[in-house]
Amino acid sequence: MLSGRPMGIRQSLEHLYRRLQEAWQDRALVLKAVSFATIGVVNATIDFSVFTFSYYYLGWPILVANPLAWVIAVTNSYVMNSLITFAAESGRKLRVKDYVMFAAAQAGGLVANTLTVLVVSQFVAAWIAKISAIGVSFVVDFSLSHFVVFRRREKPPHG
Repeated sequence: MLSGRPMGIRQSLEHLYRRLQEAWQDRALVLKAVSFATIGVVNATIDFSVFTFSYYYLGWPILVANPLAWVIAVTNSYVMNSLITFAAESGRKLRVKDYVMFAAAQAGGLVANTLTVLVVSQFVAAWIAKISAIGVSFVVDFSLSHFVVFRRREKPPHG
């Protein structure tokens, strides 16, 4: 009942339909987050490996090793997420313009990642700081990817 009056069958069915639509959309968001996270594991491995190699073996400073690792990982992330996670939104097509937009949006994740590494590395080993930074940047990266880069765009009306 709404406002003390019983709902009609039509209103009940419309209400049920809206609730099912909302549940399906929430499910889709969760599935995208899981896919993004799974791809993120691959990218985190790339990021961590390049960072560790550059920092520990080549002796490069954090402010060089970390952005290099990020650029390589974000490029892989764009390709995999365009083809898998956000395939419907991207049409499974790789475009330079979309890559630039993706990379620009992910720069927020890079800033969060680098600041986390710099701050946390003051208290623990750099590799531990890097792991925590990957977690922080996941939240930023997924949010920007889902709500900015790969958001569904309204199709223009055919005129």
